[in-house]
Amino acid sequence: MTGVFERALGADFAHLHPRVRERLALSGGRGMIGHGVMDRIWHGRDFTRPFLSLGARRHILFPDRGRNVPFTIENYPYVDGHGRETVSFVRTFEFPQRRRRFDAQMVYSAGRGLVDYLGTHQHLAVDLAVSVRPDGGFRIRSGEFRLREGPVRTRLPRGITGTATVDEWFDDGSGQFRIAVAVVHPRFGPVFGYEGGFSARYVDVGGGVSGAVKPLREKVMD
Repeated sequence: MTGVFERALGADFAHLHPRVRERLALSGGRGMIGHGVMDRIWHGRDFTRPFLSLGARRHILFPDRGRNVPFTIENYPYVDGHGRETVSFVRTFEFPQRRRRFDAQMVYSAGRGLVDYLGTHQHLAVDLAVSVRPDGGFRIRSGEFRLREGPVRTRLPRGITGTATVDEWFDDGSGQFRIAVAVVHPRFGPVFGYEGGFSARYVDVGGGVSGAVKPLREKVMD
């Protein structure tokens, strides 16, 4: 089974750094767990806190700041209840006073490319544009956001959502993956982000994926 990133990147997948290519080739029974430290986690001006706190209820962003925060990322491939090949992106941040999670499930859509379903209930879906960086890393940039909550089904304008950018690459010097994430609003500026590094180990998930990294509800908006 071809992984979702390989399907999205096509021939460009071969241009990734070998370690990045290994990391993104998750499919079938092979998953990845990364452990590391986020050097800095930040958010924008104080008026962003209510928005971030609301997202934290469903494991989408959060209002905390910190430095040298222990971090885990869990990427597991599985087939969801709608028959879609899916890769979990479950990120856990261990702050001194609390644990925060940022959950997403990534699928490939023939019509849209990569689609990220955010949070515990998949009420937000976002189209993703992925490209290869000159250093063999990759960049993901968010596109259209769609909301489905109860009877509400709508596209969210960029003036509400802003743009999220994820850069990830392999640092040969440290032997770690490096990551930098930033969410920026076109009017209000920087909203949320983090940067740091992690080491990866690969695991066999042939026996199935734990429900702890799956959403409570699965939806189709792709």
